[in-house]
Amino acid sequence: MQTFFGSVWWLIVTLGLLITFHEYGHYVVARYFGVKVTRFSIGFGKPLWSRHNREGTEFTISAIPLGGYVKMLDEREGDVAPQDLAGAHNRKPVLQRMAIAAAGPAFNLIFAIAALWLMFMVGRPDYQPVIAEPAGLAAESGFAAGDHFLALDGEPVEAWSEAIMSIAHSALARRDVQVEVRDAAGDRRDRTLRLSRLPEGVEGTQALDAVGLQLRAPQIAATVGGLAGDGAAAAAGLRVGDRIVSINEQPVRQYADISPLIQQQAAANPTLAVRVERDGASLSVPVTVRPHAFADGSQRWVMGIEAPDAHDAILRHGPLAAIPAALADAWKSTKNTVSVITRMVTGEVSAKNLSGVITIAQVANSSAQMGIAWFLSFLAVISLNLAILNLLPVPVLDGGHLLYYLIELIKGSPVSERTQIAGQYVGLIVLVAMMGLAFYNDILRLAS
Repeated sequence: MQTFFGSVWWLIVTLGLLITFHEYGHYVVARYFGVKVTRFSIGFGKPLWSRHNREGTEFTISAIPLGGYVKMLDEREGDVAPQDLAGAHNRKPVLQRMAIAAAGPAFNLIFAIAALWLMFMVGRPDYQPVIAEPAGLAAESGFAAGDHFLALDGEPVEAWSEAIMSIAHSALARRDVQVEVRDAAGDRRDRTLRLSRLPEGVEGTQALDAVGLQLRAPQIAATVGGLAGDGAAAAAGLRVGDRIVSINEQPVRQYADISPLIQQQAAANPTLAVRVERDGASLSVPVTVRPHAFADGSQRWVMGIEAPDAHDAILRHGPLAAIPAALADAWKSTKNTVSVITRMVTGEVSAKNLSGVITIAQVANSSAQMGIAWFLSFLAVISLNLAILNLLPVPVLDGGHLLYYLIELIKGSPVSERTQIAGQYVGLIVLVAMMGLAFYNDILRLAS
């Protein structure tokens, strides 16, 4: 239940931020060109809250938070008083109307770059791209445990998330990837990950499973990274930062040793002699561990401690270096998104890869739990996707309006009202179909 409410909350935060920024782009450029804006709405349907500014614009938050709109004064939508004609949208030159339409996606692009810049400034924790024992295609392609990925198709990689995302996009296209690695012996080697051999119909996480690459588990020190408030360790006086040296005189070398030792020793007596090092001193603390029932039905003795941060890499840059890094990351994400959309349209990539609001909510929640840097990275990706999707030449989207204006610019007169209305119906059908398919895919993923 906590995950459900967390997903709903972070979805609202995500959509609220990105939609507001998108619509503000339309609003600010429209006002710059002297267009009268009658309503600025976040969401559709019945207004839940509204206020008017001095220019007469009504700002509203509406019941359905899956979009927004900026309504401008326009003679095609009703009578306009003679004194207000100068502020009518339809009276403005076509290039100004094109700028207003393009401003929403442009502001989403600006938001994405700003989010990435801030993400690099904060520093995104990650893992070194070192693999465990490979399986599937990776094993067939000659990869070995301990391979440290250095570059994919000539592009350097610094962290596991970069490597696996790049491989995921190449897997969609069934395109082989040239991988430069440093093997366990320290020698540089070139390997080819033969993604062209992925079976047809295998998509998403199933495709990554078939690739057979797994992150090598980092060595985690046997240090108390956190304490459960009502746990046995907290009650016994253990502190965050204590390094556990032994349990009942059995040595503890890394964090992974702790749970097996607890199960083994607590079977005879749940009160354990836990020796720790604290501020340079060694002391023995008696801890009475407690049984805990887990969701999978198993029951194990627990001490009530959490592992320390296991990340062994961090993507971080200074204020100036973060600018080109953010631009490069935004460009790479844009290329990948455009490539996926193009291949989806041509049938090279299955429409099963289309994700909807449920997946966005889940990823929003999980990225927020991973920290502000990961959430900023997620916001940047969604903002870029929103910009690109809105530029598609589909009526009802910004790209559809830009298409109409481009035709008007070429032929010297606006597209007929009848054509525009027909286009709106077609665009609405396309949009509803895409949203329906995305929602259907989300449901299938939940059920699988």
